[in-house]
Amino acid sequence: MVENLGKIVKVAGPLVVAEDIPGAKMYEMVYVSDRRLFGEIIEVKGNLSSIQVYEDTSGIGPGEPVYPTALPLSVELGPGLIGSIYDGVQRPLDALRTKYGDYIIKGLFEPPLSREKKWRFEPLVKEQEEVVGGDVLGTIEETPLVIHKVIVPPGLDGSVESIVKAGVYTVEDTVAIVKTREGLREIKFYHRWPVRNPRPVKTRLPPNEILVTGQRVIDSFFPIAKGGTACVPGPFGSGKTVIQHQLSKWTNADIIVFIGCGERGNEMTDVLIEFPELKDPRSGRPLMERTILIANTSNMPVAAREASVFTGITIAEYYRDMGYNVALMADSTSRWAEAMREMSGRLEEMPGEEGYPAYLASRLASFYERAGRSIILGREEKEASLSVIGAVSPPGGDLSDPVVQGTLRTVRVFWSLEDTLAYARHFPAISWLSSYSLYVDVLSDFYRKEMGEDWNRIRVKAMSILRREAELLEMVRLVGIDALSSSDRLILETARSIREDFLQQNAFMAEDTYTSLKKQYRIMKLIDLFDELARESLEAGVDLEKIIALPVKVDISRAKLISEDRLDEFDNIEKKIRESFSALEKEVQHA
Repeated sequence: MVENLGKIVKVAGPLVVAEDIPGAKMYEMVYVSDRRLFGEIIEVKGNLSSIQVYEDTSGIGPGEPVYPTALPLSVELGPGLIGSIYDGVQRPLDALRTKYGDYIIKGLFEPPLSREKKWRFEPLVKEQEEVVGGDVLGTIEETPLVIHKVIVPPGLDGSVESIVKAGVYTVEDTVAIVKTREGLREIKFYHRWPVRNPRPVKTRLPPNEILVTGQRVIDSFFPIAKGGTACVPGPFGSGKTVIQHQLSKWTNADIIVFIGCGERGNEMTDVLIEFPELKDPRSGRPLMERTILIANTSNMPVAAREASVFTGITIAEYYRDMGYNVALMADSTSRWAEAMREMSGRLEEMPGEEGYPAYLASRLASFYERAGRSIILGREEKEASLSVIGAVSPPGGDLSDPVVQGTLRTVRVFWSLEDTLAYARHFPAISWLSSYSLYVDVLSDFYRKEMGEDWNRIRVKAMSILRREAELLEMVRLVGIDALSSSDRLILETARSIREDFLQQNAFMAEDTYTSLKKQYRIMKLIDLFDELARESLEAGVDLEKIIALPVKVDISRAKLISEDRLDEFDNIEKKIRESFSALEKEVQHA
């Protein structure tokens, strides 16, 4: 590192302007003042460099030194990431707390990966074997749920000159030496990667498999594919954070990366307290054994929010490159955009809509477009995926907010949260009228295979009933329910059953918090069967009130509480529905 060659000329909150930094480049990492505050160059004009500092700049003044590093802002990628809690620039919060107490002192920095911890390494390649970027040199059991694959960094090809034997090593130990065209390269358990550079893949693939979340309104009506992108906007109190937590717990991804970007400290505290106690539904082990948390709350330095989302997605890409399906949750990108707006204002850039920088949409796209389903690097053809779900907190729930609109232009799934549903205690509070998913048609073959040949018909019918219900309710407000025909009143009854017996879900009830695709299909088939037989009975002259009063409707409403290992009970309910309508029609015939 070159010593004491830059000099501060201006300090404005998290923005520091320095002069005479030799060879200053965009996004170069620097240390500000003798306190060594962490910063990144975000603008270069002549000999002046604007630096966004990721720590509190109080007490810093003109004339103090700036130490250049000639390196971009990067993260360390290696064993030890799983189960860790980092801030926006990958400082390990657990390690800092253990060493320095509950408060982070300015200028503190600890290595993101422990230099003392030893890992058992099992080599998978031999000396003189040819390797390319992405190949697996060996494995480490990072947690009981995750086998960490020590991969050749992208862009490094050659032959293995030497590799260590199976044994216990630290991340600083050299595990292999690869002979490349440029010479010998040492490979350790970890390597560094610039957060703003997407990690490369071999081939991008179309999304054709659903990311199962266990949330019925999502999986059945507005699905997200593995490698897909989704946006969850909604006003305060509509349940964005709860949905993010539910998705973190139940998605069928191998690795979860949760970014708390600018949200309130108490919400992130709930995550930090709750996640270590959660059990992974697939293994029964603690969920933290396949989760990485990045905490950058609203009371932390504003500039670090901008780095936190890129830090998180770079870590997520690293595990994707091992062949895992990764799901990233960002809560919320609105706070990230507000941090960009603040820095843009301090840089005196020309503001765009509502004061956000003109490059807001492209910056959002640069984040979401790193998601995808891919053939990863390496000699073997392996598939992996990175799915990104971002919460957006528009002021007052205004969906015309630039952050929402910029996000919707990039993502393919829109889960619209409504406070009216939340206040009515309907959770998840995802509106079935304004939400959409552009993956539905792509996933139709997958649905037919996993849920049944008639699933697409049942889904389309249910959506049309819900839309028709909204129209009928407007008529009811004007002329009253007595003006409706029996057929229309049956639509209202079926729609109520879809809403209450299928879409509404209780996150605190063990049988209801997660629903498999098979169970979702069986519940909807019960509602569909009841509706079909009810229509036939109406045509046969059965009174609607008798249909609505059938005791079997209670069985349908309780079907969502049937446990996953007792799905054969649905056959009994189907039989009971048919018998109930058969008895009704016999009554009419005898009358």
